[in-house]
Amino acid sequence: MAQRMTVEWNLRQLMATRGLYQTTDLVPLLADRGVSLSREQVFRLVTQPPQRLSMDTLAALCAILECGVEELITVVPAAGERRSTKAAAGHDAPQVRRTIIRRPTGM
Repeated sequence: MAQRMTVEWNLRQLMATRGLYQTTDLVPLLADRGVSLSREQVFRLVTQPPQRLSMDTLAALCAILECGVEELITVVPAAGERRSTKAAAGHDAPQVRRTIIRRPTGM
């Protein structure tokens, strides 16, 4: 079974490290790079991970924040789907032994 992955969206943290604390600070910076988003769209972009993101917007964010994509987006296993340490280390799962229950003879 394939392991499900999810992303951590680090835009807000990167903005804070660059001194950008208000989502509206990002609107003119994006516009300077040809990305026209409303204040509401930028607010959603900052506060929640986007389901879809245009390459132009991604490139503009990386340029504004002077970072790479790997700093903006971190891919992690989905919650509750961590593999056990034995399975992760390549050990086989314990073998299940079937038991046969028989009726006693002579009754």
